[in-house]
Amino acid sequence: MTWKSKSENLMPKQESYEQAEAIVATLYLKYGNDRYTLRYGQCGEKGQYIHFTPNFLLTNNAEYLSLPISDGEYLMSIMWTDHSISPEGTLLKQQDVQLILLEFQGGSCITRPCRRDSQTGLYEAKCTFIPEKSQTARESIMFMQSLDSVTEFCTAKTHNREAPNLQNKMCNLRSTWVVMDSHDFRNASPMTGKNPPPHPTFSLLKSKQRVVCLVLDKSGSMNTYDRLLQMNQAAELFLIQIIEKGSLVGMVTFDSFAEIRNNLTEITDDNAYQNIAIVYSNQSTFGSEIILLTDGEDNEVSSCFEEVKQSGAIIHTIALGPSAAEELETLSNMTGGLRFSANKDINGLIDAFSRISSRSGSITQQAIQLESKVINIRERKWVNGTVPVDSTIGNDTYFVVTWTIKKPEIILQDPKGKKYKTSDFQEDKLNIRYCRGVGKYYKSSQIDIFDFQTGTWTYSLLNNHANSQMLTVIMTTRARSPTTLPVIATAHMSQNTAHYPSPMIVNAQVSQGFLPVLGINITAIIETEDGHRVILELWDNGAGADTVKNDGIYSRYFTDYHGNGRYSLKVHAQARKNMARLSLRERQNKALYIPGYVENDKPEVKDDMAEAEVEDFSRLTSGGPFTVTGAPPPGNHTHVFPPGKITDLQAKFKEDHIQLSWTAPGNVLDKGKANSYVIRISKCFLDLQDFDNAALVNTSSLIPKESGSIENFEFKPEPFKIENGTKFYIAIKAIHEANLTSQVSNIAQATKFIPPQEPSTSGLGTKISATNLVIFGVAVILSIF
Repeated sequence: MTWKSKSENLMPKQESYEQAEAIVATLYLKYGNDRYTLRYGQCGEKGQYIHFTPNFLLTNNAEYLSLPISDGEYLMSIMWTDHSISPEGTLLKQQDVQLILLEFQGGSCITRPCRRDSQTGLYEAKCTFIPEKSQTARESIMFMQSLDSVTEFCTAKTHNREAPNLQNKMCNLRSTWVVMDSHDFRNASPMTGKNPPPHPTFSLLKSKQRVVCLVLDKSGSMNTYDRLLQMNQAAELFLIQIIEKGSLVGMVTFDSFAEIRNNLTEITDDNAYQNIAIVYSNQSTFGSEIILLTDGEDNEVSSCFEEVKQSGAIIHTIALGPSAAEELETLSNMTGGLRFSANKDINGLIDAFSRISSRSGSITQQAIQLESKVINIRERKWVNGTVPVDSTIGNDTYFVVTWTIKKPEIILQDPKGKKYKTSDFQEDKLNIRYCRGVGKYYKSSQIDIFDFQTGTWTYSLLNNHANSQMLTVIMTTRARSPTTLPVIATAHMSQNTAHYPSPMIVNAQVSQGFLPVLGINITAIIETEDGHRVILELWDNGAGADTVKNDGIYSRYFTDYHGNGRYSLKVHAQARKNMARLSLRERQNKALYIPGYVENDKPEVKDDMAEAEVEDFSRLTSGGPFTVTGAPPPGNHTHVFPPGKITDLQAKFKEDHIQLSWTAPGNVLDKGKANSYVIRISKCFLDLQDFDNAALVNTSSLIPKESGSIENFEFKPEPFKIENGTKFYIAIKAIHEANLTSQVSNIAQATKFIPPQEPSTSGLGTKISATNLVIFGVAVILSIF
């Protein structure tokens, strides 16, 4: 925390930065004052947060006053922008506008008409939309609320269902107001009388010293499956590697009764947790954290709910095994805590503890997992692995190996070739040895790496015992410095609970600061209580479960249910072979960026954004548990999930043929390969909304590809007559072999266009009428509502 404490600052209770609905932070972009809403979900689902910058809130500019209105709708209803997402857009023949290109030469501004491509009819790439500042249009707030005249949302009457924008794509052609009326206002009563609502009350909260109490189960059931041993090791790693220095930590254990093991201890170094601490009297429970770990059922949990609410404490819960009480998740939900579940190996516990970091919003204080792997290694065999390390991290770095029988030979090599061998590793400081069976023990060795080099680290482990054994490899670190923002990965499911056959969506976000990281491999590991695992590759392709392409949010549908109960989520993000890049471009889920306005024939235009390279890296994170009900027993599934809806269908003319492209869905949502496609076409937009009314396109030569692949298909729109300005609407469905069909895709448009003569130069800027907002820009003219 860099800002000074004041007497009026209050201690946070259950509020936290990571769960805030609005945050204020520097964006680290050229266009640093623009706001956006972070969203994973579908239309009508709540967003994550609105991001404001300090300058935005401190700038006394009337232009900004209406902007939080649209931001609130982005957040609460997952509303989407009304501006175009089409790279080409739609030419509206009846509109007469003239486009001007500005060229800056020798310090002076030269204007000339935008040129067209004679083959496509599109304007050259540097043509930029610059609206006239003075307008009379009243809508839409979700399109261009920065204009003074724009004060209304689109309704069912004024919404343009043909516009190729995110609102139509994500909300099935419904207007902003229709979606709000069905979600935001469903249980709300209209305001009565003339009195405005009361002014909001703001309280200044400032995080202080972190206080954490470990509440650990040591009952008899914890002796099975090495649970007691694994709990002790994971808690030890939490105290050494995860908890922030300067925090206060205490410990309570329980079976039939609870016992205070340690009063609050200040963690000043790696040895502090071994000491008996000073007793802090009158310590407020507000904002304090409890980490509750148990493997058993308890019918009395609900009896303490009210006391927990009044305490102001945050309770993080770790359910160990299938018998843990169902009420554990309720404790976390009601206090703003995190929820986790772990099964038979120690990694699940360590992954859970690693996620329970500071809630202050200071990313540089948080522990970052680079490696977390369980290896069943045969006798006298070696196993090797690599961990890519980037320059944003490297402080408080630990490499840990655990084993079940005999300490393995360990070789760890840094990118410059320096080797750390077995003798360099220190065995666990508590020197705890728990018997799991005859001659079997569970111990760990670790090394604190002070000279942490950027590049690829390599490790080799030799099981020198006569029997096979389980080895675990963990590597953790922190940001290299307070001024260097590290690459961070987070993950979660679209819902905490699912009732079969409802599909769920796995989401993972990878960013550096607030900038998306693109071009990386994301693997999600979903595990049931009995250890059954499903591995999914997540995609940021703007298709299927993923809502926006290249926004740093990687998604995939999860449909492989394996019975009822708790499921856990873990995500591994890897950047390899210098393929990752940092997006410096503006997010799509925000108000339309206007590079300038025309006032007195003088435009102000800013330069384009770009991308930056990102070093190879590795990140692991836990997404917590989710609960499944109503699922059939494993291996007894019928075909219930259809192919996924195609949301990125695009169409364009090439001579007298229409070329289509889209991302292939799967046979089961976004998994596998569809059996076939049905494509229909019409000159009337309404025909495609009643799909079967439109003309059928011959697709006998079209063989579906694997999900995630790019499909291309070309056909001649017979027997339609084609003239200059002829517009076609096309939609597509994917078919499952069991005759399950996907929803109708987005409706693509293709217009036959013969370029007119070059327009003459005239005044800069174009008036926007009260009924139509017209974009003219990158390539075309586009009608938007």
